[in-house]
Amino acid sequence: MTGLDQQPTSADAAALPRGPLLGFAAGSLGMGIWVTVPGLLLLYFLTDVLAVAPWLAGLALLLPKVADVLLHPWVGHRCDVEQARRGDRRRLLLLGCALPVAFAALFAVPGGLTGAPAAAWVAVLFVAGNLLFAAYQVPYLATPADLRIGYHERTRLMAFRMVVLTLGILVSGLLAPLLTGGDAATRGGYQRMGVLLAAGMLAAMLVGVAGIARLRRAAAAGAAPHAGGWRALAAALRDRQFRWLVAAYLAMSTTTHLVLAGVPYYAEYELGRPGLTTVLVAAFVAPALLVTPGWLAVARRVGKQRALLGAQGAFAAGSLVLAVGRPAGLPVLVAAVAVLGVAFAGMQLLPFSMVPDVIRAGTGAAGTYTGVWTATEATGAALGPWAYALCLAAGGFVASAAGQSVTQPDAALDAIRWGFGLLPAAAMLAALLLQRRYTLDRTARAGD
Repeated sequence: MTGLDQQPTSADAAALPRGPLLGFAAGSLGMGIWVTVPGLLLLYFLTDVLAVAPWLAGLALLLPKVADVLLHPWVGHRCDVEQARRGDRRRLLLLGCALPVAFAALFAVPGGLTGAPAAAWVAVLFVAGNLLFAAYQVPYLATPADLRIGYHERTRLMAFRMVVLTLGILVSGLLAPLLTGGDAATRGGYQRMGVLLAAGMLAAMLVGVAGIARLRRAAAAGAAPHAGGWRALAAALRDRQFRWLVAAYLAMSTTTHLVLAGVPYYAEYELGRPGLTTVLVAAFVAPALLVTPGWLAVARRVGKQRALLGAQGAFAAGSLVLAVGRPAGLPVLVAAVAVLGVAFAGMQLLPFSMVPDVIRAGTGAAGTYTGVWTATEATGAALGPWAYALCLAAGGFVASAAGQSVTQPDAALDAIRWGFGLLPAAAMLAALLLQRRYTLDRTARAGD
């Protein structure tokens, strides 16, 4: 019996069988590609392949995410309406399965476009992709709150999801830089990468839709859902526990996406070897495949809140080591990235399993809560690369086209290192302080 197969306590209303759990988790394989590849490569694609200035590249990634603040709660409302009227959220999930088309088009920038026109192409496709991602992600993540399961079983469900999500992040994070051409990446290479990964994304997302249907048959639905709307949205925003959890997760999401965006720059300009991008991505993501059962066990023993605070502290400590840069030595730096990866596993599992706890203790409008949550995640995914782009711009980083060699000023090299180390440490410390204000965990653990 593995850590993920550990049976729920008597407080849980239902134990979910492994087959439906794996089917549900498969959907995260596709979502992991969308979460990872744009965050890892899109800023670098703009500045070092399409000759977009860093400030404009950061803006092209930030502005589409601003729309998500409104779009995701609206999708959450529609999600609750679908659940109330039809008894499921299947139609939105199927609409979201068009995401792979937007993903492929995102990297298929027409050959004549560089600079501002290329940035506009990416921004428009990013908006379309984010909307389709919300259509899939919101009903997907509302599923745990729909099921009649308890505190620990919700964590177990999300642990299965976390392991498969990590696999998607790892595989796409390793394959994407290789498919683009590695050290000699080209526009054609990015286009090829987009098409190939889009095909895998579509297959995984369709399996996820079928898995959700099986889960709903395996565990009876919980309380009758609210239909959402502005009142439900206002109730979610008034929920003190939810506000603190969302605020902390915004800081966490911003930090992890900042680190992800900085990996190609850190590998090329600080370590002097662009090929180390795959090594750093592997060191960041691979530990989660091993340690997720451990985080599940820790959460069972000490609670989700205390486990999450430990993960945040470990991430901040590892980031400070990365700020030292090349003098620390490659083995030490890779080990520090691995520490970040262990912490990242906890920061993916624990907050996502806490959201259903808040929903069950609040209004029960799962789609509305989840829409606000995914909007927060999307905002962090934009703020992270934007913050790193601002660091590059402040240091005078020089943008270039594919195949063009430029010499970066010393200030830009310092900005690359400090933006990859000091800034994440400070942001994660803010997340830790915000997370300490969340107090629902003990009540949810005792009463569910």
